[in-house]
This record gives sequence, C-alpha cells and structure tokens, in this order.
Amino acid sequence: MKRLILVRHAKSVSHGYDQDYDRPLAERGEEDAQTISLELQKMDIHPDLIIASPAVRTSQTAWIFADTLGCDKKLIRYEKKLYSGKTSENFLAMLQELEDEKETVIVFGHNPTVYYYMNFLLRDFNDDVPTCSTVGIDFNVDSWSKLRERQGKMAFRLIPDMYR
Repeated sequence: MKRLILVRHAKSVSHGYDQDYDRPLAERGEEDAQTISLELQKMDIHPDLIIASPAVRTSQTAWIFADTLGCDKKLIRYEKKLYSGKTSENFLAMLQELEDEKETVIVFGHNPTVYYYMNFLLRDFNDDVPTCSTVGIDFNVDSWSKLRERQGKMAFRLIPDMYR
C-alpha cells in the first residue's frame, strides 16, 4: 500500500498579494499547522518523503509538520511547479516516479490545485479544502508507478475547524 497525504498550506497573512510567493503564515496558520501535525503524530504517521512548494507559506507549513513528525527539514524536496499549479495529470506523473521504498509521502501545495489533485485521485471527493486541510489517500498498490486516476481511498480528512 502507498499513502499520499495532501496538505493545503496553512493560513497566511492577508496582505502582500503583490508579492504572493513571499507571504508568510499568519499566527493562526502557525497554530493550525501545529494542531494538524500533532493529529498526524497521534496517528503514528511517519513520512518517508515530504514534497513542498517553495513559496514561503507552504515551506513554513511543511517545516512545522516536519518538526512535529520528527523529520529532517533538509530532506524536504521543493517542487516549483506545485506553486505554479501542476496539472493533475502532471502531478500523477510526478507521483508515479517516486521511489518505491517510499511508503508514505506528504505533499504541501496551494488551492485550487490541491483540491483538483484530491478530486483527481480519490474515487469521490467534492469537499471544501480550507487552509491546512489534510487528506490521507491510500492506494492499494505496491509501486507508485501503478497509481491511477480515481483509484485512491480516503483514509482520513483533517481540517483545523475540527479542533477549534
């Protein structure tokens, strides 16, 4: 089995849209990232790989999760196309190229593309994806190369409002 965990970055500051790439997390975003990553820790999640958009708010979200889950931040892979919006087909192709020894992979990105990825990979997904939404998707395959559209099964869905 392969598990993909998709995370929309946590809440960012509401100013600086003219420099969107550099917008940091808001205080609430830091708190939400801590809350959701602690829930993953309680679920005994140990990612083998973290992939993140290099935008500041997304990187900061990934760092908080990595710290909570005991992962070395130096091992985070940054994928520029996650910021600019990889198509769902290109995202699937990226996943299909992952090393098979990686069982659990967390990917941090932006909306609307995180929503599109969830909708593309899950059999039936049409939920909202607020900031710091985290969805675990299980695939009944032994190799990432065997991933196919709409073949994932939702293992869990965590959103910050569940914990407020």
